[in-house]
Amino acid sequence: MVDCKETKLRYRADQLFCAPVNLAEDGTNLGYVCVHESTDEQMMKDAKKMAKKVLKEADKKGEKIEPFLFKDLTEVDEDVMTQVPSPGSGKPTLTMPRDFNLMFQTNVGAMSDASSVAYLRPETAQGIFINFKNAQGTSRAKVPFGIAQIGKAFRNEITPRNFIFRSREFEQMEVEYFIPPGGEEVWKPYHEKWLEDSKNFLVSVGLRDDLMGWDVHEGDSLAHYALACTDVTFRFPFGEQELMGIAARGDFDLTQHSEGSGKALDYYCDQAKEKYIPHCIEPSLGVDRLVLALICSAYAEDIVDGEKRSYLKFHPSVAPVKVSVLPLLKNKPALVSVARELFEKLQRRWNVQWDASGAIGRRYRRADEVGTPFCITVDFDTIEKEGKTVTIRDRDTTEQIRLPMDEVIPYLSEKIDGY
Repeated sequence: MVDCKETKLRYRADQLFCAPVNLAEDGTNLGYVCVHESTDEQMMKDAKKMAKKVLKEADKKGEKIEPFLFKDLTEVDEDVMTQVPSPGSGKPTLTMPRDFNLMFQTNVGAMSDASSVAYLRPETAQGIFINFKNAQGTSRAKVPFGIAQIGKAFRNEITPRNFIFRSREFEQMEVEYFIPPGGEEVWKPYHEKWLEDSKNFLVSVGLRDDLMGWDVHEGDSLAHYALACTDVTFRFPFGEQELMGIAARGDFDLTQHSEGSGKALDYYCDQAKEKYIPHCIEPSLGVDRLVLALICSAYAEDIVDGEKRSYLKFHPSVAPVKVSVLPLLKNKPALVSVARELFEKLQRRWNVQWDASGAIGRRYRRADEVGTPFCITVDFDTIEKEGKTVTIRDRDTTEQIRLPMDEVIPYLSEKIDGY
């Protein structure tokens, strides 16, 4: 981390990027710019704004400069640091980078001494590795197999920012998929299959394929223990961000826990008649980011009956509210009682909504705005004609069909659950 000696603000050194301001004509250095980690477009915009100020102070206003070559502050030496402006003060008042702990420290028990020190987990994965032997033995799972987990993770971010992307507490989903050991010919097919399946999963729950991309980690951006790592990125309205990472971690984690604890975390393969420490593929996904990406993918606008409509086009499987039940008139007990009976039946299967106030068109719009895929209207045909049919309206097409009440649940089950 680095500190600003003037403003007393503190930053993560790997999240601040500096670049020299050099004249294009002769390469003369006029100073440096320093910007927060963000999208490429935003970093360029911020850097250009700061460069104009540097040019003005050097009496070189309007001069052309060389393209920015960004480095994070962990890569700069002391001479450069004396020229890098602080984001807080705009002057070169930053300290040299120094280490800090990304984990939250706490104490367990009544005493607060060295023996009671513990840390909140920075990721969910390590609990899986510690329990590998227990989970594999009790489930009698054979390699390849996976263990999935969802839960809270905590990071000691110095400057929480960027909406949900730099927060101290977040929800994380991870899978540790254990595979046989071996070279690239062994782990690479598993890694590529997880890349394909992960993309297909994200599309199946409603993410727009045209907004997703790949970011392959190579060279210095690849963690020291990883054999390969590829991120699935998503283009949010404010820029492209990492959504999910799929890493081939080798046997690093199980080996480290085994060496640290003195307990063998190996696996006996019946077919090969040998013991080995499995390698693993780790898909890791931020739940908060996924939900935001789903909302961004689902937002849509169209024209219905000459009026603009804004709605959320959630896939039925992930829509928070699956069905809205609407009695045509709330002051007709016969309609309300039948609609209520249907509502209570659907409530046993899904999260459904009851809405009896306002014009029917207004109620449709309210349901559309929260992404409810189906609205069921109970009208006078339901109670007066044979068959007891109701109207089911589709959110996306606004088309309506009539079905007997005893066919409603099978119809919705196929649309929502897929069977």
